[in-house]
Amino acid sequence: MNIHKNTICLWYEKDALAAAEFYAATFPDSKVGAVFHAPSDFPSGKKGDVLTVLFTVCGIPCMGLNGGPFFKQSEAFSFQIATENQEETDRYWNAIVGNGGKESECGWCKDKWGVSWQITPRVLTDALAAGGDEAKRAFDAMMTMQKIDVAAIEAARRG
Repeated sequence: MNIHKNTICLWYEKDALAAAEFYAATFPDSKVGAVFHAPSDFPSGKKGDVLTVLFTVCGIPCMGLNGGPFFKQSEAFSFQIATENQEETDRYWNAIVGNGGKESECGWCKDKWGVSWQITPRVLTDALAAGGDEAKRAFDAMMTMQKIDVAAIEAARRG
């Protein structure tokens, strides 16, 4: 077992293992690692319940903690997934939203456990990095979208 020096800890009510398995099945360079069971009863569970799960999302080490209903996820934390094209954008967006998730604005969505995701085509970040009128046009186009439309961002970049 290898615990990294810095690991993102995500609080789940009770489904950290299911979430980790979904992420591993959905995103490249993602996997489920060690699963730890509670050595005794705790406020939101019993001895033997899954307490924590080590997993990786796109190469980022994470730990899921089944901590009960005391804290909820918020948009203050999100995974940002850079995509290369519309097909990849659609694949991740549809996987998250189609698995009990929820659409939001400007390329953001939430999975069914409340974790926020930004599914962000590189064409959008490239346009914003270009600055000036190109960035403004791409930004203004993005502000009208839920899932990012790559062709519309490319058109906005061109003016």
